[in-house]
Amino acid sequence: MAAALLGTGRRTPPVTPLPGQDTAAALLDAAALSTVRRRAGLRPAAARPVPTPAPPDPRPALPSAARARLAMLLADRSAAGRGSPRSAPDLAELLPQWLTLANHHGYRAPDALLPALLDAARARTDLRPEALTLGGPRALWLARLNAEWKFALRGGVGRATMPPEGAVPAVPPADPSPAAGPDTDGRSDGRRLWEEGLFAERVSLLSAARHHDPAAGLALLSGTWATERAEDRLMFLDSLRDDLCPSDEPFLEQALSDRSRNVRATAAELLSALPASALAARMAERARGCVSLTATGRIAVEAPAACDSGMQRDGIVPKPPSGRGERSWWLGQLVEATPLDRWTEWFGGLGAAEIVALPVVDSWQADLHAAWCRAAVRQRSAEWSRALLGAPALPPSSGDAAPAVWRDPAKLLSALPPGERAGWVAEFIASHGLSDAFRLLGVCAVPWAEPLGRAVVDALDIARDAGSYPWSFSGVMGLAERCLDPGQADRLEVLTAIPDEGEDAAPGAGGYWSEAFQRLVGTLRLREAIRAELTPPMG
Repeated sequence: MAAALLGTGRRTPPVTPLPGQDTAAALLDAAALSTVRRRAGLRPAAARPVPTPAPPDPRPALPSAARARLAMLLADRSAAGRGSPRSAPDLAELLPQWLTLANHHGYRAPDALLPALLDAARARTDLRPEALTLGGPRALWLARLNAEWKFALRGGVGRATMPPEGAVPAVPPADPSPAAGPDTDGRSDGRRLWEEGLFAERVSLLSAARHHDPAAGLALLSGTWATERAEDRLMFLDSLRDDLCPSDEPFLEQALSDRSRNVRATAAELLSALPASALAARMAERARGCVSLTATGRIAVEAPAACDSGMQRDGIVPKPPSGRGERSWWLGQLVEATPLDRWTEWFGGLGAAEIVALPVVDSWQADLHAAWCRAAVRQRSAEWSRALLGAPALPPSSGDAAPAVWRDPAKLLSALPPGERAGWVAEFIASHGLSDAFRLLGVCAVPWAEPLGRAVVDALDIARDAGSYPWSFSGVMGLAERCLDPGQADRLEVLTAIPDEGEDAAPGAGGYWSEAFQRLVGTLRLREAIRAELTPPMG
């Protein structure tokens, strides 16, 4: 082997050449002879049991055009951009949308493409929920035969959510209820997986169980809570967030006494997201003593002088981060855990917008508004998020809190209805351009509503006319390819022409912009074709 790797000129192989034969040929003959000898001397192994047949999948098969498209996307997923023109669509970025749309219509994956689908999901974790949903029970059957696909066995059959209205339901995941399907030893499959499974499997099972039956999922967690590791308790507790309900309060109250500080803090955060919880009431009483409305219509603030044991038990972290004062740190935690409707009650019936507009004495506005922002996001309050966001045309600073580093528009926007969210971002882009809009665009529903799509394209057109290079906006352009309404392709065709370059334009920028818009238009048309291929025929 060493001689073959280094070359017979550098390493003499342990072989004897025949008369007239060179050393390299002798080495190859010896290797061939050794291979034949090894194969001839191999003892036949015992035949393994034939696998049980794959389970049936009753969902409809993909239309032929959609099947061919999936084969193309899976074949090109790892070769995106290599050897293709810059104006060609990135097929790797279209695969997630294709999977989502196929699952929306309730199709099943073709059997012949299951290996490639599992390989794609193994390489990209973001594809796994949708890929396993499309693969269904046959993907799991196949995964049991190949150790490289064992990830598929850790998360059930994919998404546990309900399909969109009007869609054909996908094959549902196995019943995650601990009481479902008793095994030979009296334990259900769910209970066995919870007690013996890998950590990722247990997290997935708990999330599915909570979505299916919150009380049953909580009972599953309660049964082993005392024996779990601190880091595992933290992850399990965080998985309660999506399906949080008032009946979780007793368990979370007990978790406030957990020996792990991070577990206590997470339990307190979850309880503060339940406005009717006892912890929220305790926090509200503390906050009421710190923030009040004066007779002159101003907000007065008296931050806590100490962080007592009761506050710490309710999740107040006593030590502030570097550069932050203790009292402002404690105040912020109290206010963000207070139910927002209490402020209307305490401030004489004023609405959120009116309260936010009130002046705050002694430079406490930034701290108070920052805490209200966190509370609005945590409690999913559209009214307070709307008030704290303000008008999109205003600069990102306000009053005496300049600049408003405490405000995170993307998080506040997530609490607004999708249509209002898109309208706000469209106005923001029209006023401020694209430089600060990337995170805002990421929280908008796909496909983008017409006002938002038009605002993004207009801003890109303005940037082109200004003479800049398109890669300065590559992130926004990538989002546009995935999020613009595919029906806008024809309207954008005019942007693919190479514009006349002004004196101040960057050299060659016009040609680069033309390629970027050609790619955008091509991607939109491809998405439109995919949508048509996956749409079931009428009747």
